[in-house]
Parts: sequence; C-alpha cells; structure tokens
Amino acid sequence: MFQTLREDFKVVFERDPAVRSVLEIILCYPGFHAILFYRLAHWLWTRKFYLLGRFVSHLGRFFTGIEIHPGARIGKGFFIDHGMGVVIGETAEIGDNCTLYHGVTLGGTSWAKEKRHPTLGDNVIVGSGAKVLGPFRVGDNSKIGSNSVVVKEVPDNSTVVGIPGKVVISEGRKAEQKVDLEHGKLPDPEAKAISCLFDQIRTLEKQVKELTAEQERLRAELAAQDQAKSA
Repeated sequence: MFQTLREDFKVVFERDPAVRSVLEIILCYPGFHAILFYRLAHWLWTRKFYLLGRFVSHLGRFFTGIEIHPGARIGKGFFIDHGMGVVIGETAEIGDNCTLYHGVTLGGTSWAKEKRHPTLGDNVIVGSGAKVLGPFRVGDNSKIGSNSVVVKEVPDNSTVVGIPGKVVISEGRKAEQKVDLEHGKLPDPEAKAISCLFDQIRTLEKQVKELTAEQERLRAELAAQDQAKSA
C-alpha cells in the first residue's frame, strides 16, 4: 500500500504544473486526500470491515467532495485533478496511470448485485464532466472528451467525444509512455459535419449559377433565331 502511495505522490508532480512542494500536496490537494481515504477504506473493505470501510469513504466524501466506493479497484499512479464532484462506483475498476478531472462519473446502469460499473484500462484520461455508464471496458491509452456520455465499449488507443459518446479517433498503435494531458484538444465531429455541409452548399450554388448562365445564353440564342425568322 505504501509503495502505491508513493506512486500517487509522484504523479501529482508529473501531471500538475501548479504543484510546488510535497507539503502543498499534503495540505491542499483534495484529489490526493481522496486517494488516501480510498486506500484505507479499500483495505478495510477487502478485510470484510464493510461498515467501517463505508464510513471512512463517507468521511473522504465529506472532506473532499469526491466519492469513491471502497469496493472499487484502483491501480497505481491514479490522479484526480481538482476533483470536486467525482463519483466512482462499487464495481468500477481503474488501471494504472489514469487521470480523472472534476465532475467525472464512473456509474452503473443496473440495480442488480453484479458488475455494473465501467473498467478503465491503463493510461486512460477522462475529461471534466464526462459520464461513463455501464459494465464495459474503456481501452488502454484512450481519452474521453469533456462532458461526453459514454455508454458502450471503447477500443484501445481511441478518443471519444459527444452525447452519446462516439469514437472519433482510433489508432492502431501504442501511445507514448508519458501521459498526454491535452484532453482539451479533441476533434469536433459536429463541427466537421457542418463544415462538410457548407462545402456542399457552395458547390451547389456554383452549379446553379452555371446552369442559370447557360439557360440565359440559350434563351438569348432562341430569341435571336426568332428575330431572324421574323425578318
């Protein structure tokens, strides 16, 4: 557990350029505090101290605004940036080196006592306000765009945006080892579709102008022929 906590300390320095010292992390980082509460609550939960585990989890929610069920499974190098409003359900599983921003929900879609929350692979980034709902897997090295709602499986090395979430980038290669936090630089499929429509409209306008000009030319020729016949 202590080795895992050292990794949790390390990733704050790697992924937040605002941090200046270890003491600042200990005193001022709710995402780190939430992980501490979770590690203790999960340790109790796995030893069947269920009520005590839930109580520690509840204290973590009270002090940080981040709710992590003690039954969830979270790997090393986990980072929650800002964190307010993050919810992670009981059967959620999170791989190594994952990053969640504020307002993220890893939620369930069933009341049955079964696997009902998502599984995140390694090196996954979930943007602020995103909702990942259901017992499916988000593949390694994938990104979920801010405010997206993901309700089905995501392949490895993919980028998902929209409501419902759609895969807009899917690469058949491994991502770099360094975690890429540029979760704001994501493609906009709706803007691309609108741009394509504008291109088609401009093409149609050009064709209409050409046809109109040709029609005017033909009318002028017919009028000239009629005048010649009359003469």
